[in-house]
Amino acid sequence: MFIEIIKTIILGIIEGFTEFLPISSTGHLYLADEFIKLKESTAFINMFMVVIQFGAILAVILIYFHKLNPFSPKKNQHEKKQTWSIWFKVILAIIPSVVIGLPLNDWMDAHLTSWQVISATLLIYGILFIVVENWLKNKQPQTAELEDLSYKTAFQIGLFQVLSLVPGTSRSGATILGGMTVGTSRFVATEFSFFLAIPTMFGASLLKILKFFAHGNTFSGDQIIILLIGTFVSFIVAYASIKFLLDYIKRNDFKAFGWYRIILAIIVVAYFGIKAMVA
Repeated sequence: MFIEIIKTIILGIIEGFTEFLPISSTGHLYLADEFIKLKESTAFINMFMVVIQFGAILAVILIYFHKLNPFSPKKNQHEKKQTWSIWFKVILAIIPSVVIGLPLNDWMDAHLTSWQVISATLLIYGILFIVVENWLKNKQPQTAELEDLSYKTAFQIGLFQVLSLVPGTSRSGATILGGMTVGTSRFVATEFSFFLAIPTMFGASLLKILKFFAHGNTFSGDQIIILLIGTFVSFIVAYASIKFLLDYIKRNDFKAFGWYRIILAIIVVAYFGIKAMVA
């Protein structure tokens, strides 16, 4: 059990660090599973990889609790109205993922979770980040403050989030890239991506747990411990990762993440290509 706990901690670190960076947590966890295999059933591992995202959700809630709390006694009526407006925009933005994602969820898991798909999406979106940053280099964003984000723009960002259903895309990557493309600043795109994560990832985690039980599975004592540790580690690391990203984008663009994705895609293709040749 000690070794399994160590593996769980490593996976929790990977999830927490990569969830809100535009580099794909799902892709990284899939690749990590190639080397760090939990001695659990496939059904549990597939559920675990999603549910530990709940820790990352809690990190967002903690950091933005005041900003996202419409009932805060420290806010005046105008501020409470703005907070409700943010939530209504988030609800509008998640509709495309719910409408498109729920019917396709099982099919996506069965057909698109492969190193070929992940390496392709890592490469494509890595290139897109560099291209979009170059395109926007001398342009001023139309939306520089979150309060100025329109419902139309929020919905457009939600459409981009649908792209993240494909493994390796990155939910944060798709929404940040989408936000910048439709005219928001890096900071607005990033913050709204964080807020979108709350209902999106909570819903995904709940869906995975319900499916796990629906197929006749139950949690053993060791599995509960693994889930709790993975979620807790994810929470701690995600908190630090969010703080890092918010500070980073105040002075930098997203090109470094684009190059990282491209390099990782090449490594993935090389590794699995060589593995296939020697098999």
